[in-house]
Amino acid sequence: MTTGNLQSTRCCLAVPLIAVIVAGWVRVGSADETAPKLAALGPFEKLQVQPAEIHLRDRYDRVQMVVTGVRSDGAAVDLTALASFSVGSTGIVSVVGSRVSAQGDGRTTLRVDVGKHTRMIPVQAEGFNRSPVVRFETGLLAALSKQGCNSGGCHGAPSGKGGFRLSLRGFNPPLDVQTLIREQFARRTNPLDPPQSLLLRKPTMRVAHGGGQQLQADDPAYALIHGWIGEGCQPDPDGSPRCVRTEVFPTDRVIKSPALSQQLRVIAHFSDGSSRDITHLAVYSSSNAGLATVDRQGVVTGSGTGQVGILVRFLDQMQAARVTLIENRPGFAWPNPTAANKVDQLVHDRLKVLQVPPSPDSSEGQFLRRVTLDLTGLLPTVESTRAFLDDKRPNKRDLVIERLLVSDEHALFWASKWADMFRVTRGQLGSRGVDKFHRWLVASIQDNRPYDQFVADLLTAQGDTFSNPAANYFRAAADTSDATETTARHFLGIRIQCAKCHNHPYERWTQKNYYGIGAFFNRIQRTKPDKSGNLVVWVARRGELDDPNTGQPAVPWLPMTGPAAIKDGEADRRVALARWLVGQDNPLFARVEVNRLWAWVWGRGIIEPADDFRASNPPANPELLDWLEEEFLRTGFDRRHVLRLILRSRTYQRDSLGTNENRRDIDSFSHALVRRLTAEQILDAICQVTGVPETYGDLPLGTRATQLPSPEGTPVFLRVFGKPKRETSCDCERDTGSNLTQFLVLANGGLVNGKVAHAKNRFRVQMAKGWSDARIVEDLILAAYNRLPTDQEMKTALAHIAQRPKKREEAHEDIQWAILNSKEFLFQH
Repeated sequence: MTTGNLQSTRCCLAVPLIAVIVAGWVRVGSADETAPKLAALGPFEKLQVQPAEIHLRDRYDRVQMVVTGVRSDGAAVDLTALASFSVGSTGIVSVVGSRVSAQGDGRTTLRVDVGKHTRMIPVQAEGFNRSPVVRFETGLLAALSKQGCNSGGCHGAPSGKGGFRLSLRGFNPPLDVQTLIREQFARRTNPLDPPQSLLLRKPTMRVAHGGGQQLQADDPAYALIHGWIGEGCQPDPDGSPRCVRTEVFPTDRVIKSPALSQQLRVIAHFSDGSSRDITHLAVYSSSNAGLATVDRQGVVTGSGTGQVGILVRFLDQMQAARVTLIENRPGFAWPNPTAANKVDQLVHDRLKVLQVPPSPDSSEGQFLRRVTLDLTGLLPTVESTRAFLDDKRPNKRDLVIERLLVSDEHALFWASKWADMFRVTRGQLGSRGVDKFHRWLVASIQDNRPYDQFVADLLTAQGDTFSNPAANYFRAAADTSDATETTARHFLGIRIQCAKCHNHPYERWTQKNYYGIGAFFNRIQRTKPDKSGNLVVWVARRGELDDPNTGQPAVPWLPMTGPAAIKDGEADRRVALARWLVGQDNPLFARVEVNRLWAWVWGRGIIEPADDFRASNPPANPELLDWLEEEFLRTGFDRRHVLRLILRSRTYQRDSLGTNENRRDIDSFSHALVRRLTAEQILDAICQVTGVPETYGDLPLGTRATQLPSPEGTPVFLRVFGKPKRETSCDCERDTGSNLTQFLVLANGGLVNGKVAHAKNRFRVQMAKGWSDARIVEDLILAAYNRLPTDQEMKTALAHIAQRPKKREEAHEDIQWAILNSKEFLFQH
């Protein structure tokens, strides 16, 4: 973004050239204090100041200055706190810190000095002696929001505090008009003597206040509240200007130590075409307070290396600034690794900026184990591991990826991921419904069905759920609210459930938006299941969903688009939703899916959590997410193509051990993440290594846990390791953490020990065939770790067996038990 995009409103009249008489300047700040700090930052070539001109319209106006030094390499350094500000004429403007406000009418010049660099900023102030109108919404409510009075923990709580209730974050101005102007005979305000108003006396603690002191008499918010009361506590007249958008400067900034701070500047744009600096009224929060904090004035202060999103909120408008923090590493040299494809190029670009080198490539066995687990949920077989390790072809990794992507095991495993999200259970769908829907999901993945068609089939499905299995989507999402929240989360990355009862406290979504999306689903009807468990999903031709705030029918609404274009005679509004949703100009649909694909094979999304797209949760690598989205759209929503790009990259294939320079990195993709296997993967792996399959009710022997269509009737073992019951439509229901119970189940539980002691355990079968101890141990480690044993491992195992010549089977049991309880077995590396 160019610096001109965020300049404050230009002066209405041409500003004449001003001759500066140095002796007359009133200086703010001491050069003696800043000189050592400037020296520590190093030299810079030029000085940039925002805004380039200042126009103050009334006594309430404030303008935040942002001073930036530009180094020879183009890097920007925030110098706002080190700048010295001088005013050419007294009585016109004052500067407090780096914020300019009017003291009277007139023109002057603001001089900005940093070291040897100077910039002159023309200033015009007017309207100081007039009585400007403080708007109810953009003035009073903005001030109350800034002070936190209408937050969820204060008077914005559903029942308010101390008998005083405001709408959450000022999202419902009519409620606030009732509370502040009409309720209890307006006892909270005193237009004849504004300072005596409870609205000012309580937050300044001149009267006891349970929330403590929240306001100072010299705060800009105090002046606005005082002014609104003094003008007679008026609501906004019809047609008053509303804030339609905000801008933040800078929107994206890289800052390096020792200069780990950045002053933000925020501009509000209004419906009448005007704009105003509202840096002093905006509310700020950091997406990662452990990495960077932001104060009430919009100053970001960082510690460490990484990226944060700074959410900037003004009334119902929200924007985010991305700040990348880098702790300088003296002597750092970029290793210039080769890239397999553009995934690597974009990841390398980011790592180079962060001064974080990528790890080396994974070993052959590590890669094979990782990709097979990610795509099929299973360990590679001993035979496939040996063949891969012996294969000398340079493209053998690509060949394995292709083989796995078209395998039946991949379709079955990834169908179970979608079944988790869609709550495919016998309790929801009945036994036959589960079978039908699961088979439909498997076939969609086997056929590589384009994702837009896959989703459109789900969202527009109707008819009986046995003949049209996709209709089971609306059997699990059993009412309008459920369908609204499930669809928004899965296909738009929007967690909109908060907006059912009130506007979202931290995001842009309003209650009106929630019921606007719900209006697409409220006509869906469902019959009761018949004796076979089948039911029919159908769509009524009439029926409206009322907005609880207005009592009027909600208008079908599309996020970031507006009211839906529903064709004449189109009674099934879902068709309009699906048409918009899968359209290539939808800003979220493709983006959410490629992020989910990345998360499913990486263990962490480019946006994390993977289904939580919001301004305050920026992508770790926006350029990477943009490119994957473009590829997804270019290839007609081909999920297999995107997976192939990710899996073939060196980024995916890197070692997980990490180096001293990148070990702390978890979100820039410098090395693979170590992940505990899922519950189903652990159980299947135990069965594979021992050669003893698990039984699941009346399902065929050999059925794998990763391929079960429904969670009912599964072993307690799976629950202990976090298999979800599929009660919620969220990946977060699955628990992949570790705990003491899991350790005890593995070490002492009947399932593991029973398979180790089983008569048909693989090592007993091998002993019966006359295999040597060394061959049995090698086969075991190949089966469990997908690599050959080290010399030390083989030596230790054979020594243990030799110590028990009369109990050879028990010795092999000990070795197998130890491997099944090892970290290398239980985790993906």
